[in-house]
Amino acid sequence: MKRELFAVMLIKVVLMTVVLTGMCVQSAYADSHGESITVTVNSVTAQGVGHSIGSITFHDTEQGLQISPKLTGLTPGDHGFHIHENPDCGPKEKDGQMVAALAAGPHFDPTHSGKHLGPHAAGHKGDLPKLEAGADGVASKSVVAPGVKISDIRNRSVMIHAGGDNYSDTPAPLGGGGARVACGVIK
Repeated sequence: MKRELFAVMLIKVVLMTVVLTGMCVQSAYADSHGESITVTVNSVTAQGVGHSIGSITFHDTEQGLQISPKLTGLTPGDHGFHIHENPDCGPKEKDGQMVAALAAGPHFDPTHSGKHLGPHAAGHKGDLPKLEAGADGVASKSVVAPGVKISDIRNRSVMIHAGGDNYSDTPAPLGGGGARVACGVIK
C-alpha cells in the first residue's frame, strides 16, 4: 500500500514538474519575443462593416510595434494607416450623413498633440507607417511603428484609408488619406 501511494505521489510530482517547466518555457519565450495579437480587418462603408479583407498581426519588438498585414482587395498604392481612439468600426452620422467607420473616432493621440506628423515625430501616437498595396491589391509588407506597444493599442481600432498619407495637416487634414475603407477592432 505504501509503495502504491509513493508511486502515485511520485507521478504527481513528475507531472507537476513537467507542467511548471512548460509554463516557464512559454513565459520566457513570450518575454524574449514580445506579445503578439492578430486583428481581423473588414471593409467599411457608410452602411456598415462589410466582409473580411484579411488580418493584421501586431508584435512588440525592441524597435517598436511590428505590424504585419495579410490583406487583399485594396486599391494599388499607398494608404493612410492609423490607430484610432475607439474600438468600433461602425458608421456614424456627421453633418446629416452617415460616414464609414466614424465610430472609431479620431487618431489615437494620448498626449493631445493635435498634430499629424507621422510615425517618427511627436504627433499622434496613432500615426503608422504607410500601408503599401501591390498592383494585385495585396498588402503584406511589414512595417514598424517606433514608440508604440500593444498595450497602447488595445481596445482601439486600426484604420486603412483610401489614399496615401503625407504626414501633414496641409493641404488636407490628417495626411489627406481620404475615406475610411477598412477597419479592425483591436481587443
